[in-house]
Amino acid sequence: MRIIIQRVKSSQVEVNDRIVGKIDRGLNLLVAIADTDTEVEIDWMVRKCLELRLFPDPANDTGRWDKSVGEIGGELLVISQFTLYGDCRKGRRPSFDRSAPPETAEKLYEIFVEKLRQSGLKVETGLFGAQMQVSIENDGPVTLVLDRDSA
Repeated sequence: MRIIIQRVKSSQVEVNDRIVGKIDRGLNLLVAIADTDTEVEIDWMVRKCLELRLFPDPANDTGRWDKSVGEIGGELLVISQFTLYGDCRKGRRPSFDRSAPPETAEKLYEIFVEKLRQSGLKVETGLFGAQMQVSIENDGPVTLVLDRDSA
């Protein structure tokens, strides 16, 4: 499983010129499911996304990241993005052999989203498999890559 985590001031996703998901301050999560992923990887990723300290504490002026998205009452926008497993090392067209088949990926993606929702935070999503336009107001900018290969 691979996630691009972006700390955002706001983010939204549109499908066919209609906003289907929108958040204010929080995390934009671009999510790719590998063909070997299981709920073990999902559980680890959910915990990491919710617990990573990516936000400064306004009570101190150090700029140090001391707060998680939950601690600041942030929001989450989750976008499926199989292209994160695109392998561009050979030829001129990316290979997506490591990406899970759509039916498997969608099932695991939905489990991931549901487990994030259990945190009580606002969780918005794109539309799985759709052509989407994502607008991101990156804060910092802070962008991290989170990988978890199946054991």
